[in-house]
Amino acid sequence: MNVSLSSLFVILLALLAANLPFFNERLFALVPLKSGGQAAAKPIWVRLLELLALYALVGLLAHVLEANIGNAFTQGWEFYAVTGCMFLVLAYPGYVLRYLKKHR
Repeated sequence: MNVSLSSLFVILLALLAANLPFFNERLFALVPLKSGGQAAAKPIWVRLLELLALYALVGLLAHVLEANIGNAFTQGWEFYAVTGCMFLVLAYPGYVLRYLKKHR
C-alpha cells in the first residue's frame, strides 16, 4: 500500500470511527446496553470513553501502516494533542445530529 492510499484510508477510518459512538446505542456498535430488561440510551460519558478508545485504535492502526511503509517516527505530546483535537473535530457532525438537531 502506498503512502497516499494509506493516508486516505486512515483519514476515512478516523471519520467513521469518530462518528460511530453518536450514531448507535450499542457499545462499539456491537454490545447492546440494557437497563431493566430493555435497551437503554448510552450516556454521554460512555460515548466519550468509546470515542477515546476508538481514537487509540485508529492511532494504533496508523502506526502499523506507517511502520509497514518505512520507519515509524516517535511522537511527542504535541502530536497526540493535535490529532486528538482533529479527532474531536471529525466527531462534530455526529454530536450535532445526536444532541443539537431537533428530532421530530
